[in-house]
Amino acid sequence: DVQLVESGGGSVQAGGSLTLSCAYSGDWACMAWFRQAPGQGREGVAYYGSDGSTNYADSVKGRFAFSKDNAKNTLYLQMNQLKPEDTAMYYCAVEGDGAYCVPGALVFGVWDQGTQVTVS
Repeated sequence: DVQLVESGGGSVQAGGSLTLSCAYSGDWACMAWFRQAPGQGREGVAYYGSDGSTNYADSVKGRFAFSKDNAKNTLYLQMNQLKPEDTAMYYCAVEGDGAYCVPGALVFGVWDQGTQVTVS
């Protein structure tokens, strides 16, 4: 079974940066970050395929980027030029079916506990 441990949330001023990390054990076909703000639905933010392919929501394109440390089994999401509308709980998730590694896909099999990102 895949297990995930996410870290890296926090508070930052608009224009600042944060890096989320998701340490994993086990195999997956797609890892993604989702976010959910109070009173709003869940949004897929960025998707990373096991083949290295990436997809980003239009709202974060050019600002967010993946990096991966294979030695540490960790995927990172670098978030730059943060805006107040990026404020949300961010969740790392993985899915065994790579067909879900596309923007808009929301049904993933394994989720972590989430980390808060606040941009003021």
